[in-house]
Amino acid sequence: MGWIGWTALTLVLLGAVGLVAFRHALNTNAVAVLNGGDKLLNGGDGAIRQVAAERFGADPAQKLEMFVPQGAKGSLPVILFVHGGSWASGNPADYRFIARTLCAQGYAVVLAGYRLYPQARFPDMLEDGAAALRWVHDNAAKHGGNPARIALMGHSAGAYNVAMITLDPQWLKQVGLDDRAIRGTVALAGPFDFFPFDTDATINSFGSAPDAALTQPINFVRGNAPPMLLVTGDADTRVKPRNSKALAARLTKAGVPTTPILLEGVTHEKIIMQFAKPFSRDTRALDAVLPFLAKVTALSAAAPSSVAVKAQAR
Repeated sequence: MGWIGWTALTLVLLGAVGLVAFRHALNTNAVAVLNGGDKLLNGGDGAIRQVAAERFGADPAQKLEMFVPQGAKGSLPVILFVHGGSWASGNPADYRFIARTLCAQGYAVVLAGYRLYPQARFPDMLEDGAAALRWVHDNAAKHGGNPARIALMGHSAGAYNVAMITLDPQWLKQVGLDDRAIRGTVALAGPFDFFPFDTDATINSFGSAPDAALTQPINFVRGNAPPMLLVTGDADTRVKPRNSKALAARLTKAGVPTTPILLEGVTHEKIIMQFAKPFSRDTRALDAVLPFLAKVTALSAAAPSSVAVKAQAR
């Protein structure tokens, strides 16, 4: 075989090895692959600046990162984002695409982790969410954020975490905060009404709770909670849209008219993919989230304890 043949064979073998490595990465940590692709297509992280990397507990998962737009001046509204992963996996650093996307819209972004199964079970993830919010409240100002303009956002298990922190006042009280610390909450594809526990994830993280009713966001709906935006895909078979529909109906009954936004043909994974390039070409998720965030974090926004926001279906 001549050198041309050997070169071609070498390229084929390298390509095969690369494909195997890519598939392995996709199977073991798809979010990290998504983040890497977004970073590549954004030309790196040059448009954002990391201003903090902190721990708020002894567990390795109790950590957070804060980002601001490069060259940002003044006091920015802050989005505290909590990742998904069935309460058993996830790393804030793999969600930096959320920071790239939302910093570009003029927000400071905090990516927060929380203790995971099997080291943790309910209510550890809620205690950690409240602790992360406490950190943001106490430290945002010195890093360019406005502690009076904080909104929460989460996907999947993270959407559950932020919903519970928003609706059940006890978690904020434990860290010395109240409703005024949250301007509003965005919940993407969140589980809000999932008892009886019938999956490994819910059994593992909630099965040992003394009272299962106290694990369900739908049981803590109140008319004076911070406003919530519920966004889900109508093709989501992992966390079915009935969760968002049920919570919206309960909020409406409590005097907070709420309509969940159902994205046609969108799956559980695709809804978070729409916040990263190249999938952000489908702008429906951002089109739903950005107006809500702008409204609740506006300087002139009313106190969140009495604000009712109605999300129009698209």
